[in-house]
Amino acid sequence: MKKFFHSAPVAATLAALCVCAASCDGNKNQLGGLTESEKAMKAIAEQYVPGVVYATYGDLAKETGELYGLLATAAQGGVSKLTQGQIDAICAKFLQARQSWEESEAFLFGAASDFGIDPHIDTWPLDVDGLATELSNAEKVESLRGEDGIAYAAAKLGQELLGFHGIEFVLFRDGKNRTVAALQGKEDHAAFAGKTVTGEQELIYAAAVAGDLRDNCYRLCVSWNPKSPKEYVDRCEELEVPVTVTGSDLTYGENLLGAAEAGSSYKTWQSAMSSILIAGCSNICAEVADVKMGNAHSGEDVNYIESPYSKQSFQDFIDNILSIQYTLYGKAGAASAQPNSLMDFFKAQNYSGANAIQSALDASLAALRACQAKGAFVDIYADASVQKAMDAISGLDDEINKAASWIVLQ
Repeated sequence: MKKFFHSAPVAATLAALCVCAASCDGNKNQLGGLTESEKAMKAIAEQYVPGVVYATYGDLAKETGELYGLLATAAQGGVSKLTQGQIDAICAKFLQARQSWEESEAFLFGAASDFGIDPHIDTWPLDVDGLATELSNAEKVESLRGEDGIAYAAAKLGQELLGFHGIEFVLFRDGKNRTVAALQGKEDHAAFAGKTVTGEQELIYAAAVAGDLRDNCYRLCVSWNPKSPKEYVDRCEELEVPVTVTGSDLTYGENLLGAAEAGSSYKTWQSAMSSILIAGCSNICAEVADVKMGNAHSGEDVNYIESPYSKQSFQDFIDNILSIQYTLYGKAGAASAQPNSLMDFFKAQNYSGANAIQSALDASLAALRACQAKGAFVDIYADASVQKAMDAISGLDDEINKAASWIVLQ
């Protein structure tokens, strides 16, 4: 399973933050208010939290809810009534939700990590042998049927069989949407040899897992945004899951927006900005370069490949880097820096590394798109272009860490 966390840059930044704790107090005005730099950081958070986090998790919650609805309808109707149009619509919705998830990975430092949601919904590789065993047991499959099956899946399947990648296996093969004929027949994957598993059983499984995925994405939205839709809040209350920062009644959004105030876990605005850059952006850089790509490319684990059935690995990686872009630019989907964004702050404050960050970001995306043009990661993971992309992303990671060390001293 994932996640990868690197500690050296974090330690360096925290050391700088300790220095800042003494120096920043001397910069405050006589009334004990915020410095001009801190006011600017507060404005960054007020742009970033709703513009990036709320927006992305809102999309993700909506899309996974729709994905569950489509799969539940297909499972209830049975494969005999299934059409290729239905399958294609479900696959499209899956990829839409998948994109929103990958574009959220630059802010896994909040509820996604604290509540274990990230590994619960996005562990790979899928345990295909275990899935074959589960689905060849008719009694277990029956337990997955209907709305009650969601709770069974969440409690009994384990994270190697849950989340995006279990659904991906049912919906895609060799980079293509599954066909009606395939789902109306028996599963022929090598792991299922000697076992009889039908497409109907797979749909029942996929619907249950999609329901659990939806629930966790509702929780992400509610845990950050205090104004989440009532449907999401009600579902979290029904599940009786925590949705606030541990030891607090604040959502993660309120906690970050309230930095430097009583009750927030962020004691200074500098520490809040550092978390966005290090625990968020730098961490996903390291994971993409060193683990998501590095494990297979180095030969350490050639089976450690994200999204192999849909062959969307490079798109996953691109979306991860775009999550950094949107964080730096202050708005989901942004192609340029917004007012009151991190990148805007770097330039306004004449940070010497601002252009280097932009260049490294551009180079990372260009290198990944060059890989994508060559083929699917599962097919070309050993290619030299992969190493070039890894190096570019590591360069971006270096620039983000430099920026974090600078910003804590402002």
